[in-house]
Amino acid sequence: MGIGSFEAGDPRANNLGYWSHLAALDGPERIAMIDLSGAAERQVPYAELEARLDRFAALITGLGLQPGDRLAMSIGNRFEFVEIMYGAMRVGIVPVPLNTKLGADTLDYTIRDAGCRGAVIDPAVNSVIVAVVDSAALPVRLALDSPPEGWGAYEPALMSTPAEFAPPVIADDHPSFQPYTSGSTGRPKGVVLTHAGQLWWIDCLKKYWPYDPDARVLAAVPLYHKNAMAGAIKPKLNVGATVVILPDFEPRRFLQTLADYRITKTGAVPSVFSVLLQHRDLIESLDFSALQSLSIGSAPVSEELMEQIQSAFGVDVSESYGLTEGGPVMIGPPLDGRAVPFGSCGVAWPEGEVKLVDSNGVTQGGFGELWVRNPGVTPGYHNLPAVNAERIVDGWLKTGDVFACDGDGFYYFRGRTDDMFKSSGESIYPKEVENLLLSHTAVVDACVVPIRHSFKGHVPAAMVMLARAEAADEAALKQYCLDNGPAYAHPRHVVIVEQIPLNGAGKNDRTVVERDLDERFGAKETA
Repeated sequence: MGIGSFEAGDPRANNLGYWSHLAALDGPERIAMIDLSGAAERQVPYAELEARLDRFAALITGLGLQPGDRLAMSIGNRFEFVEIMYGAMRVGIVPVPLNTKLGADTLDYTIRDAGCRGAVIDPAVNSVIVAVVDSAALPVRLALDSPPEGWGAYEPALMSTPAEFAPPVIADDHPSFQPYTSGSTGRPKGVVLTHAGQLWWIDCLKKYWPYDPDARVLAAVPLYHKNAMAGAIKPKLNVGATVVILPDFEPRRFLQTLADYRITKTGAVPSVFSVLLQHRDLIESLDFSALQSLSIGSAPVSEELMEQIQSAFGVDVSESYGLTEGGPVMIGPPLDGRAVPFGSCGVAWPEGEVKLVDSNGVTQGGFGELWVRNPGVTPGYHNLPAVNAERIVDGWLKTGDVFACDGDGFYYFRGRTDDMFKSSGESIYPKEVENLLLSHTAVVDACVVPIRHSFKGHVPAAMVMLARAEAADEAALKQYCLDNGPAYAHPRHVVIVEQIPLNGAGKNDRTVVERDLDERFGAKETA
């Protein structure tokens, strides 16, 4: 199958909402998505996806929304998420995908901060979302299932709308969609991402790391999170491949789906793979012969975890890096075919710019905060001029991520500037302590946070998951860190749990872990 191109002057050419249009023209009968959220699978061919995208674009404009208006989305992992998000873009409306696990206060803040004028929701995914939207008095309200009183029923409204509208002319800097950061360091921040910037990123992928249109990719992480959009939906549906959608992550179903649907590639956060490795019996019994590679990203990952995954599944495992504000990817595999060392995200992209900067703003070669500049970088956070002035300098985005770079140009994630803390004057990056814990054969996941200390200010404490309950205890893990790392950085307390708390993006929830451990041990005179 050969993907064509738009004619010069076609208003659809610079509109991200048409990212799958050419693939649909070239292979209308091919399967775009297989949705496993219902009692039976739902296959969505490209021709049907194309028609439904146009229907939604016509529907939402018919309800009164205009280019530039924000549309809140509170929807779980199902194919309608894709048609609503990209159908809105076709008419210049800006989707605001909401974390379905948020509480009422944060949802209310996000909807009001974005200035949303409409919402499309699945009432089942969040118990408070209906009340929040009703309280905001949004003029356009659609519900996918069981619409509340005063709401429109999505499917009947969609299918009764002809797929007819005139695509507007979209400026390159027109917002495509506006996701919100997790808010782990304060209120969530709206990230404006432009049509031109997002299309630049897709074009880079096609140019340097082209995807196979016969690929089958599994999306089990939340679709509202950039990991799923960047790793599955945008690049794969652009070339005519198939995305299999799981409604949520359940480890044994995830593994069974990898085998049953002959998945060629999937990606997830480290905590997902840590849980999968606890089901070796199923891994060893299933046929993963179609699987070609696995990708881990969106959170720190240890070399030990990558080695365990590669051994268990028998395929290449890569560490990906990106952030919503930054394009989202600036670092990847070398074009010259060099193997990426475990622990590295790769080398600098062939397009765009990256640099490492120390705390004094001086550019460094080997260690510092990563700054990036490329067409995909956000032009700014919504309604936050002071943050924009601090975070974006001459087009350079300060990522807040600390990296090391070796002599061969490979970048290694070392932690967040926000996570670093001082203990008696010593700088401690939690990821370094987590990596040390993860090098212990008994540990499958770890989260290290600062807790208050009477003399030192703060000291590290850790919450860990073990391969099996009897594999190690607190004393053994503390001694292991003392024997193999700097004494000042060893965790003063180690709490062993069956599951580390996760946030809505599937990452270890440092805020919850820190609050828990500090309440239990903080401000006590530990060594």
